[in-house]
Amino acid sequence: MKFLLTSAGISNRSISDALVGLLGKPIGESTALFVPTGIYPFPGGAGSAWKAITGRAASPLCELGWKSLGVLELTALPTIQKKSWLPAVQEVDALLVWGGDVLYLTHWMRESGLADVLPTLDRTVYVGVSAGSIAVTPYNCDAEFDQEFVPEGSDMGEGAERALGLVDFTLYPHLNDANMPDTAEANIEKWAAGIPVPTYAIDDDTAISVVDGAVEVISEGSWKLFNG
Repeated sequence: MKFLLTSAGISNRSISDALVGLLGKPIGESTALFVPTGIYPFPGGAGSAWKAITGRAASPLCELGWKSLGVLELTALPTIQKKSWLPAVQEVDALLVWGGDVLYLTHWMRESGLADVLPTLDRTVYVGVSAGSIAVTPYNCDAEFDQEFVPEGSDMGEGAERALGLVDFTLYPHLNDANMPDTAEANIEKWAAGIPVPTYAIDDDTAISVVDGAVEVISEGSWKLFNG
C-alpha cells in the first residue's frame, strides 16, 4: 500500500501533485472511498462528516473531482457480509480516511477487519487527514485527548497510546496551530522524546509520502523530524 499522510488534506499544489504521482493517473480518472468514521465521537460529528463528504470542510479531499466517490462506514462492516464491501475496497484507487478521534478510528479499523486488509492492498493509495494519518503509525499522539470521548463502561480506552503501526514512524499533525496548544513545537518535542520511533511534526501545508518503506516529505509549509 502507498500512503499520503496529511495534516489537513490536499491543501496545496505540491501535495496534489504528490497524490497524482502516487495514483499514477489524474484524480479525474481515479476512484475513491471516503471513511468518515473517526469524526463521530466529537460533538457535531455527524454534521462534520456531511461537510467533508459534500466538499464543505476546511481540509480538501472529497471535492477533488474523483471519477467516482463512495462512503465506507467502518461501524457498519461487522454487521454485513464481507463480500458486500471487500471487493470495493480492493478495487478502488484511493482510500480517503478522515480525521477525528484516533482511538475510535483505530478501534473500528480493527473491529471491521479493514486493518487486516490494508497491508494486502498493493496498488491502493491511503490518503489520511489528521487522525486518519496518525491511525496508521505505531503510536497515538492524541491518546490522552481521545480518552475523554470513550463511552462510559467501555474498555475501548485500553491501549489508547498504540495505533496500527503500518508505517515505521509516528506523526504529529497541525504543527504550531494557534488553536491547538498541544501542537506547539516544544510540546511535540517533549512527547516525541518518549517514543522509540522517529516522529514527524507537520503543519497543514505538509504531507508524508510512503512507498515501499521509502519516506518523502512534501511541504509548502513547516515540519520537523524528532528522533525518539
